[in-house]
Amino acid sequence: MSQSNQYVGLDVSLKETSICVIDDADKIVWRGRADSTPEAITSAVKQHAPHAVRIGLESGQLSNWLFHELRQAGVSVICVDARHAKAALSLKVNKTDANDVFGLAQIMRVGWYREVTVKGLDCQAVRALLVARAQIVSQITTLKNCVRGILKTFGRVLPKGLRSQFAERVRAAIDGHPVLGAIIEPTLRVLEAMRVQLRVYGRTVIYRARSNDTARQLMSTPGVGTVVALAYITGVEDPGALQAIVVGGGVFRDDAQTLSIRRGRSRGAYLQVRRRHGAWPSVRAAKVLLSRSARPSALKTWGEALGKRIGAKKATMAVARKLAVILHGMWTTGTTFKWNAEAAA
Repeated sequence: MSQSNQYVGLDVSLKETSICVIDDADKIVWRGRADSTPEAITSAVKQHAPHAVRIGLESGQLSNWLFHELRQAGVSVICVDARHAKAALSLKVNKTDANDVFGLAQIMRVGWYREVTVKGLDCQAVRALLVARAQIVSQITTLKNCVRGILKTFGRVLPKGLRSQFAERVRAAIDGHPVLGAIIEPTLRVLEAMRVQLRVYGRTVIYRARSNDTARQLMSTPGVGTVVALAYITGVEDPGALQAIVVGGGVFRDDAQTLSIRRGRSRGAYLQVRRRHGAWPSVRAAKVLLSRSARPSALKTWGEALGKRIGAKKATMAVARKLAVILHGMWTTGTTFKWNAEAAA
């Protein structure tokens, strides 16, 4: 008598993972919990589901780490679209952890799921580097705005900009005012320390970009620097993949767009729109191209002319969309940016 196939659902939380094993007849073979560690989950699966056909977990905070660790341990786990799974599980009347993991096992049995491609660990490391750097930049901006606000209360208005000269100009503005000095000086010291660490991140980003052939290739495009190139690469990872991409617990996928990203133009436009999950690089590059790029190009000329007709914001988004198409095309063909009118347009 042949052994019945088994299907496993893993409902992962930060501390514990609920596990449910069912057979072809939708009967529960085993249900229990294990610590949310690769070792504990592997032990439970191999012990209670030795004939597992499909093992699934939803995309989430720990999904990337667990996916790679479980695969390395010999557990052929599948990472499924959390939003798609949620839609299926929401049909259940009583929503509990036990019902959720049983429903996830049922999804594995019937095959009604959307598998997402999990990013590689090196890609995630670069992504984490960019996130940490962006957080420092954000905090520096917040502290600067706080200082400017305090100074305005006392009638001292600083000019815009002042990147490296900010602390110097602030100290000049509060000179002779002991109360303001006592309030603002600690913040200035924090700002100076954060700028030192930002330079550390900056050097690492430059090293990563210069040692990456694709990044150097994309950086031949006007407006595309080290941060934009790495953000674009890690946001896409595989330009030819048609599956979704897990990004920090989110899913780089839009149900309405799933079937339309096969073409390079559609994929480029799709990436440009999905700013939250890595598409913002093309928007940032478009802003740099239109405002700070000194070398003339057909793309910049087109964007400036468009801005006069429809406004700067809409023109920036249009240029960003075109840039996303160009970057995707360069990546897939292995070419660099061509500074002639035909290629740029």
